[in-house]
Amino acid sequence: MTGANGEDDDLARAARIPGPREAADDHADLSPPLALSHTVLKSLLGAWALSACSAAETRAVEDHLTVCAPCADEALRLRDAVTLLHEDRDLDLDPLLRSRVLENCLGRRPARIPVPAWATPYDAETARLDALLRDIGESEWHAPVRLKWYEDDRLVRRKSTVAGVIGHLLAVDGLVSGALGLDDPLGPDVPELSPTERTEAFWDSLDRPPNRSLREPWRDQSHALVRTVSFAGRGVSDLTVTYGDFALPLKDALIERAFECWLHADDIANAVAYPYDPPSGPHLHGMIDLAARLLPAAVAHRRRTGRAAPARHLVTAGAPGRSLHLEVEGAGGGHWYIALDSPAALGSPDHVVAQVAMDGVEFCQLLAGHISPQEAAAGQDGDREAIQDVLSAAASLSRL
Repeated sequence: MTGANGEDDDLARAARIPGPREAADDHADLSPPLALSHTVLKSLLGAWALSACSAAETRAVEDHLTVCAPCADEALRLRDAVTLLHEDRDLDLDPLLRSRVLENCLGRRPARIPVPAWATPYDAETARLDALLRDIGESEWHAPVRLKWYEDDRLVRRKSTVAGVIGHLLAVDGLVSGALGLDDPLGPDVPELSPTERTEAFWDSLDRPPNRSLREPWRDQSHALVRTVSFAGRGVSDLTVTYGDFALPLKDALIERAFECWLHADDIANAVAYPYDPPSGPHLHGMIDLAARLLPAAVAHRRRTGRAAPARHLVTAGAPGRSLHLEVEGAGGGHWYIALDSPAALGSPDHVVAQVAMDGVEFCQLLAGHISPQEAAAGQDGDREAIQDVLSAAASLSRL
């Protein structure tokens, strides 16, 4: 039983506080206890909680805690506070916290105007990159970033900065803006340019080296794209986005832009030593699926330029033909069958002549031109020529 004011309970709790002096210590200080006033003992509570008192002071404080309820309460609060000061505790916020909170909120209360499923990878990746940019300092916007891609069967490198990469994303995302009738960051009546040409033109148009001022226009543009496709309805997905010498439906173009945003965000993260994870499994799967659908045409294009083996068994459009089984492992993985002899043929498990197995993130690194076909750690089986043609075609999809 306790008194009406609960003091007996407080004193019992104080007696159980794990202090610097252990009751079982056979070698405890047997000298007479210090005769200290209440005021002095109270002033020693902070040092006692940090185990900074002498043995005699510790004994005096702990004896006092068994008879003084207010000091016992204060001792409990101080000892709890000390546990927060351990150096091994990481007080930094998880960089993925923002995206998880948003995902949880939307899961509990869906948006009134939902983002189309094919636009959610772009929405997610631009939000993750924006969180990274918010966290970096002024000087880090000028940190060197080494861009690389695969061109004419060789690895190409280009030096830029964090701000320069954001300018690149702003310029190329402008292709989607133009297709939707929104403002183009290169200005009105811009001629039809490839992504590389657009980037060079944008960089040349700046009157000073790129800096953090590019974050706002890039952020505003990405928000405008997501907002526009969300309000536009189903028909908007049939629009075409032209990339110079090729074109993609709008829904594929936004998946491609999500892929580019992730890879360049990873480039930036590496430059500023920032932790950065791959996209979620479903989003990564969509990016790999788009690449798998583009591979037959890429193989055919390389064949026309003499960089791939001749077709061995032509079939009518839509008919199953010789195929490569692409098995992608890990998050976002799956199975795809790549037609080898014609982009109009149908990939088929019944006509597989070769198989390649790769990790999903590593396959995306190959698609981005960050590693060469020879460096790709792929499990390979079957027709070596077909395997080399498909891996080389995957790397050829990369560009600045």
